[in-house]
Amino acid sequence: MKRIIQSIILTLFSLTTPNSHANIIPLEEALKRSGTVLFIRHALAPGFGDPSHFDVSLCETQRNLNTKGKKQAKAIGSAFRLAGYSGEPVLTSPWCRCRETAVLMNIGPVEKFSGLSSFFENHVDRSTTLSQLKKRISQILPSSTPIVMVTHQVVISAITGIAPISGGAVLYDPRKRNATPVSIAAQ
Repeated sequence: MKRIIQSIILTLFSLTTPNSHANIIPLEEALKRSGTVLFIRHALAPGFGDPSHFDVSLCETQRNLNTKGKKQAKAIGSAFRLAGYSGEPVLTSPWCRCRETAVLMNIGPVEKFSGLSSFFENHVDRSTTLSQLKKRISQILPSSTPIVMVTHQVVISAITGIAPISGGAVLYDPRKRNATPVSIAAQ
């Protein structure tokens, strides 16, 4: 019952956020906007939350990508390469579905970053996680290429006010504090 209520709340939140109906920009345009973050929600991993025996260090205790999710992650990577993205490090949540998405995208070295962890079911502290993420975002130079971060819907929503679908993307400008959904056509 708790999960059903959480799902309803998340759905209502995504329908009522002011940025949820913002203009969608293509990936090519997003990659031209310097000093930004390109948040990617992990590819399709069916289910809701994580099992009760969850352990971040053991993939078998987590909700993971299915075959469609793996294909989706590879397609996202293809779209990045077609758009001319060059191998900057991709920051990812320690969760296996995020790490696997980043690895399968194959657009650069993958680095785990705890500031992208899911606090959805209180596996980590929300305020600590968001504090780490905001600190990292504040260090982005205005002239830097967009930093790609693969994470969870709750993290993206907390920073941007937008709840993307699995494999969805949101461009966030930390100086202007605005967010724009991004279309990744190859999906």
